[in-house]
Formats: sequence, structure tokens, C-alpha cells
Amino acid sequence: MLMQTHEARLDALRTELEKRGLDGFVVPISDEHMSEYVGSYAQRLQWLTGFGGSAGSAVVLKDKAAMFTDGRYTVQVREQVDGKLYDYEDVPKTSPAKWIAANAAKGARIGYDAWLHGVEWAEEAEKLFAKKGIELVAVDGNPIDAVWADRPEPSGAVAVPHEDRFAGRSSADKRAEIADWLKEEGYDATVITALDSVAWVLNMRGADIANTPVALSYILAHADGTAELFIAPEKVTPELTKHLGNAVSVRERSDFEPALASLKGKTVAVDPKHAVAGICRALEQGGAKVVHDADPAVLPKAIKTPEEQQGHRDAQARDGAAMVKYLRWIEENAPSGEVDELGAAAKLREFRGLSADLKDTSFDTISAAAGHAALPHYKVDEDSNIPIPPSSIYLCDSGGQYLDGTTDITRTVWVGPGEPTAEMIDRNTRVLKGHIELALATFPDETTGGALDALARIHLWKAGVDYGHGTGHGVGSYLSVHEGPQRISKPGGAFPGTETPLREGMILSNEPGYYKAGEYGIRIENLVLCVDAQIEGSEGKYLAFETLTLVPLDRRLVEKSMLTPTEIQWWNDYHAEVRETLAPQLDGADLEWLERECLPL
Repeated sequence: MLMQTHEARLDALRTELEKRGLDGFVVPISDEHMSEYVGSYAQRLQWLTGFGGSAGSAVVLKDKAAMFTDGRYTVQVREQVDGKLYDYEDVPKTSPAKWIAANAAKGARIGYDAWLHGVEWAEEAEKLFAKKGIELVAVDGNPIDAVWADRPEPSGAVAVPHEDRFAGRSSADKRAEIADWLKEEGYDATVITALDSVAWVLNMRGADIANTPVALSYILAHADGTAELFIAPEKVTPELTKHLGNAVSVRERSDFEPALASLKGKTVAVDPKHAVAGICRALEQGGAKVVHDADPAVLPKAIKTPEEQQGHRDAQARDGAAMVKYLRWIEENAPSGEVDELGAAAKLREFRGLSADLKDTSFDTISAAAGHAALPHYKVDEDSNIPIPPSSIYLCDSGGQYLDGTTDITRTVWVGPGEPTAEMIDRNTRVLKGHIELALATFPDETTGGALDALARIHLWKAGVDYGHGTGHGVGSYLSVHEGPQRISKPGGAFPGTETPLREGMILSNEPGYYKAGEYGIRIENLVLCVDAQIEGSEGKYLAFETLTLVPLDRRLVEKSMLTPTEIQWWNDYHAEVRETLAPQLDGADLEWLERECLPL
């Protein structure tokens, strides 16, 4: 029997927990790889509670339950999760572990799925609970799976080779580099669990998670240069087997845990930021020595090869032409009041799909009108969808997945008739000034992203305003749209990566914003590439940013008198490059629109 209400699902989970002798259970948004975005089979939190955000968790006790989300989802969680069933708790003011320690009785047995929680989370929760006389129990099989009758199966899509002409390096070369690292550190093997790392190491892509071209799989890489790939057999084609070669043995995904348990006496490196607790438990129980060390693929993956850099430029040019068609369409159609957020997102997908090279979107499009634009991570659905009001700001954050690159762009535009308010123009101009400040930055090699963040905020700070998200994240090469380890954000904030040194070849977003709750939101986002600054007479290596995203900005939201001559020059140079790159792909009314929007300021 299928349970239609979230109350019935919560009741069923409590009954299952009681059968297992558990007094509570922790439900994260996660999969066995600690992915940011997870497949439908792993959407346990959404099934249980109705929450559709990408970050959050729930705790279910016998007599109460709570939802935990950060400031991005304050509004969304209240719209989607029944307050009669769950208390709303704000992270980082509290956490699931702290809440359990305060609300569970002494002697309580709290269950968790060790294949969905990180190593560090489990260790810290165990210590905290021990002080309160609470036991943390790793469950044998997820209790939600036991009551979720129509749970989808994991994707059965095949994995495919990613050609060296796009990657710029062979898989054999990458595996040899990892083997050298293992020998240098005195390790016998390392477990590579992050799906984008697996994809990068093997030059392999898949279709198991929406918007991210990865295949559900693990790698066990050995110091002799060989590797074992654990993957469902139906995903493996003769073409993939040939691509992987003799040094990579392909094993069933179900063999992974037994393989870990067979490494007795071996020293195995595990990245605690990417590995679930179940992996460390299996290794330790099998007699392996577990050492915590960084995933050896993370940093080299972030430093793009020349081929990947050029692929990004080519993908951006294609994506830019689609964006021009879209922005012209918005300008002409949205003022009628008959275009809604979902319809606008679908139209953008249609324009991107005119390119045969498009494989997918790189995330769910943030198509946000009026007050919805003030929610930086707004996700439109049938329930939240509204018409784009005439005489308002519309924000669209979107991207495409192409074989040669992953795009991510935000444009904020004025929807007529009439003119934007003086405040809207002021705020947008300050966001633009911060965007330009960062785009024009030169800085010593290995400067941290945290050291650059204030450049994007300083003009907003002068007006006594700010924004609550990071300024920049790494971006993959036909991989994850959010890629570590680098990040541009306030130092010491909630986001990891701000202390990672920036290096030549890294790609990041440049996306300052401003959000007026309930009224409007502004964000300007381009992707940038770290390049050699080539400063004559420089004492040491310096870096600068090459802007990769090429799409016009809305001049109706800019106050020219607030811009310096340098900023006006950046605007004009940028739009000249936009025109030069995109014009050959456009004709008719689209080309006329581009020409008009790229005129000097």
C-alpha cells in the first residue's frame, strides 16, 4: 500500500524504528558518495517530509521531529514541510546532533545510516551523545527503504568514455600520478568515492544524476598503478571496457564493501570530506589501517588542462548565443504578464537545445520573478510558479552541460513597461562594480579565495548592505557545476574552500548579488579562469581572471555616473568581446538585439 501523506510516512517510519529497538533516526539529503545532488532513489528526505531543497536533514524521535535547514531555505522549508509534524530548526545555530543531545532521553538509541553520513559527522555525534548517555547506532539497512514501497531503482544508464581530446590527459596518466602519490606517502591504496573524482580519474561520464554527468561507482586505486572500478554490470559496455584498459579491473558495485573488508594489513587513504562512515567501518573491521588524507583527484581536477580551458571557451560561446535568443524573447514577451517562471525556464531550455552539443542543464534553472528573486536558491515548481509581473526585476540563474564544458550564468533584467526604481538601479550598479572589481583583480599566485571576497562586496558595504552567499565556486569540465576545492567567500564562513590557494587553470564563478526580501533580487554571474597576469617587472608569479561567460548585461539597471572610467572601459571592452564572439552565430532580430545591447555605455 502506498502512503500518500507525509504524516502517514512519518508514522510508518516510527513503527519501523520501534521494531528495530531504535528511539530515533537521522535523515540527511545524501547518497553513498556524499554528492551535492542525488538520484531519485536517494531522495529519502523529500519522500519523508516533502522538502525539495538540496541541503537539509531531519531527525525523527518517538514523540517529536525536526527539520534542519540553513538561511537559504528558511522560506522554502516552511512552504513544503508541515509544521504540525516537524519543528523548524536553523543551521548553524543548532544541528541535528545538538538537537538530539538536548531532546532525546538518556539511554536512547539513535539510528543512522553509515552509508549516508560522513566519517567526521559520525565521530563528532558519537562523542557528543556519549556525554548525554545516548547511543549512536549504525543501522543494518535503511529503515526508510523498508517503508518506502515505491522507491525508485538507481539509474541503469550506461557509463561512457570521455575522450582525451576533451580531457587533455589520459586516464593512465592520471592513475600514474595517483600511484606516485600513494608510494610517496607510504599508502597501499586509496578509496575514491566522490562521483566527479571517479569520472575525472577514469575519463568516464554517465547519466545517473540529473544535471551532473556521472556514473554511480567507486574506485580503489593501488600504489602499483592498477585500479578497481566498482560499478553495476549493466552500466559497462564493450566500448567502456576497451577504454579502461587492462590496468583497471571492473567489479560489481555490490563487491565494494567486501573488497574493503579484504584489505587486512594494508594502509588505505580515505578523504573524510567525501567518504561516508560506512567505508571506514568496513576497512577497520577488515583489519586495514585507515588514514585520513585528501582525495588525490580533487586538486588536479580543479586545475584545467589547456584542452579543457579551450573547451570551456567554446561551450561558453554556444551558451552565450542561446542566452541572447532567450533574453531577447524575455524582453519582448514578459511585459505582457503572460509569461510565468516555469514557462520562462522551459523556453531557455528550448533555446539551449538548439545546439546539438547540449547534453543536459547543469542544474535546475533558477527562474525567479519579483520577490522570488530575493531567494538566492529559489527553485520554481508547480506550487510556487508565478507570472513574471510587468514593471519588475527578473533573475535567471542557469547553465548547460556540454561535452567540452559546463556553464553557469546569472542575468538580472528589467521587465517593462516603465523604468526601474532609483534603488534598484543603485543596488544593481553596486553589484556590477563589485563584479568588475573582482574581474579586474590581479593577485599573487596561491592567494586564497577568502582574501579576494571583499573586492566584490566593498561597494555594497558602502551603502550598508551585503549578500548572504559566497561570491564564487569552482566549476567542473563537463562535470559538477559546483566543484571544489577552491572558493571565493568570506573567510571563516560556513563554506569550505575559502583557504584553498587559487592556481592558474582554476575556473570559478564571479557572482555578487543583492536581495531585498519580498521585493526583488539581483545577481550578476560570469565564470572566470585563473590565468598568468603577465605583469612586467613583477616580483614573483601573479594571477588575473579571464572572463569566460559572454552575454550582454542589462544597461537599464546601470547608473553610468556611479561608474569610474576604468569600470566603463571594462563594460565597453567586455561587450565588444561579447559582440565579436556571438555575432557570427546569430542573424535577424537576434543579431540586431545583440548589436544594440553591445553598444558602448
